[in-house]
Amino acid sequence: MANEEDDPIIQEIKPKQQKVELEMAIDTLNPNYCRSKGEQIALNVDGTCTDETSTYSSKLMDKQTFCSSQAASNVSRYAAAVYKKGELHLTPLHGILQLRPSFTYLDKADAKHREREAANEGGDSSQDEAEDDVKQITVRFSRPETEQARQRRVQSYEFLQKRQAEEHWVHLHYYGLKDSRSEHERQYLFSQGHGLAENTELIKSPSEYLMMLMPPSVEEENDKPVAPSNVLSMAQLRTLPLADQIKILMKNVKVMPFANLMSLLGSGTDSTAVLRCIQQVAMLVQGNWVVKSDVLYPKDTSSPHSGVPAEVLCRGRDFVMWKFTQDRWVVRKEVAAVTKLCPEDVKDFLEHMSVARINKGWEFMLPYDEDFVKKHPDIVQRQHMLWMGIQAKLEKVYNLLKEHLTPKKQEAQSAHPLLVSGEQRVNMAKAKVKQNYGQLEKEFQKQKAEIKSNDTSAKMDVSNIRIKEEPVSDEEPMDTSAYEGMNNGVVNGLHAEEDSTDSLNGHLPGGCIDRVAQELKAFVSSTFKKQFVLTLSELKRLFNLHLASLPPGHTLFSGISDKMLQDIVLDTGCKQILVPFPPQTAASPDELKVYALWEAGDTYDQHRQVLLDIFSKNYRVRRNVIQNQLSQECGEDLNKQEVDRVLKDCCVSYGGMWYLKGTVQS
Repeated sequence: MANEEDDPIIQEIKPKQQKVELEMAIDTLNPNYCRSKGEQIALNVDGTCTDETSTYSSKLMDKQTFCSSQAASNVSRYAAAVYKKGELHLTPLHGILQLRPSFTYLDKADAKHREREAANEGGDSSQDEAEDDVKQITVRFSRPETEQARQRRVQSYEFLQKRQAEEHWVHLHYYGLKDSRSEHERQYLFSQGHGLAENTELIKSPSEYLMMLMPPSVEEENDKPVAPSNVLSMAQLRTLPLADQIKILMKNVKVMPFANLMSLLGSGTDSTAVLRCIQQVAMLVQGNWVVKSDVLYPKDTSSPHSGVPAEVLCRGRDFVMWKFTQDRWVVRKEVAAVTKLCPEDVKDFLEHMSVARINKGWEFMLPYDEDFVKKHPDIVQRQHMLWMGIQAKLEKVYNLLKEHLTPKKQEAQSAHPLLVSGEQRVNMAKAKVKQNYGQLEKEFQKQKAEIKSNDTSAKMDVSNIRIKEEPVSDEEPMDTSAYEGMNNGVVNGLHAEEDSTDSLNGHLPGGCIDRVAQELKAFVSSTFKKQFVLTLSELKRLFNLHLASLPPGHTLFSGISDKMLQDIVLDTGCKQILVPFPPQTAASPDELKVYALWEAGDTYDQHRQVLLDIFSKNYRVRRNVIQNQLSQECGEDLNKQEVDRVLKDCCVSYGGMWYLKGTVQS
């Protein structure tokens, strides 16, 4: 045994991953520190006795140990960069360690708990027994340790843990970020050379410099990560037969123009062979190729959402593809009603080949490829015949009606989607107002005559009072506040020459009318100072809630018409905002009338006015457009808090876009 201690060290085996432990003190005086919890942890770890072997000598958990782990296997490809005075200084890294909390003290607590349990069990033995019987002891001498056994012992987990526990702690001194020592060490990150003359390695082309900075890694074959079975690189893909290449590409992309497919297959590929292969795995829709349903849903498979067999899924997806051959737009509810499939399956079909548009439906994701249609009329004719056969099958399976078979727009395939700007929508609305002005005037005179003929009507039941709904035409246009000499009151549904008493049900004394107007004006003023922007529909809803909170017999129960309410809104300093709603909007006439408080008397009046002017030309706007316009009009750079304040007063966000309050059409 004595000779073994003097044996020379032939080879020192170090672990592949060097570990570093960092012990940091915990501020036990911090108000966020739970003292009772710290005492409990220290008691569980060290017990009631404190000695040199105790983990927490202060009987408090006053320190935390962090253990390092290797963050990256190959750090030679990384560098620390510092940018200073137009120069980028790079320092190569030789190691990256990540520190994580170590919970070895919990192991000590478990060991203490087991020791206490064992002591309790051993203490139950009788104390009256005589001295222990003498037991025979067998002495054995250990055999000399072989080299293989020693290497196994050195590499064992217990030996490494023991060495780690025996290693002494090295006390460190922490230097702050602004300390002179920290600043001195930071200077080592900057290159000491000046000028390119000394740095001859940098006088190279960009590609050569990048190769020096990030050389290709040389790894053993077994160290390379194994790619998933469904993933192929372009280099691996081009080793496959042409038919397999096209099938894999179409299965992953699902919709692709022919020109893009040719570019992916590489130069020198015969287009005739590609056309022959593409027709086996895809169908022509609006000049673009869409992968066939049986390629995505092979036989003997089923839906991951509903468990429907592949045959039913293929029929449903073929119906969606056929609909896109008739029109650029497809409605999801119509597809679900015809195919009788679950919403998740229908959504998968549509996401394969289209994009959802708000208030319109699902639009085919690619534009109509006129070039391919003109160059290959024979392919187009052959695909048309195939679609005729598919249509016949779909008619038998789904019992399609004429409305399903007739396309909504005959020119859908040859025409591009129409894009209408906000200014064009405003002009369209103004033209519609002018066209229907005569009809609106006649209806108003008729309403006026009816109101005057009902002067002797009885008093209204208080419990059933609500804002009177004026009859409007089904073709009532969106209100506009300014148009070529037209009276603003007429455009807003108000007539300035009318006496205000016509707004009430019956004749009321002058003093009562004044009180009603004052009460209504006070309500409108306080409401708009809180909301800033309201539609007429929302204002009427709030007014009904206000009426419900009033005592019976209040003056506002005398009957308030839409006209009087809008008169008071304009009289309190509000203006109507001509929001260019989409032509296909399903909003009611009251929801199309948007009013905003023009001057609130605070520092944000000008900003809100600029914002409202933006929404008089656009139905929805992105935030960066709003911020740029505010900066230009107000002549100052607004910070984020100021822009948020203005947007919060007047707008709501939906789908990454900003709308005026009450104008979002979901």
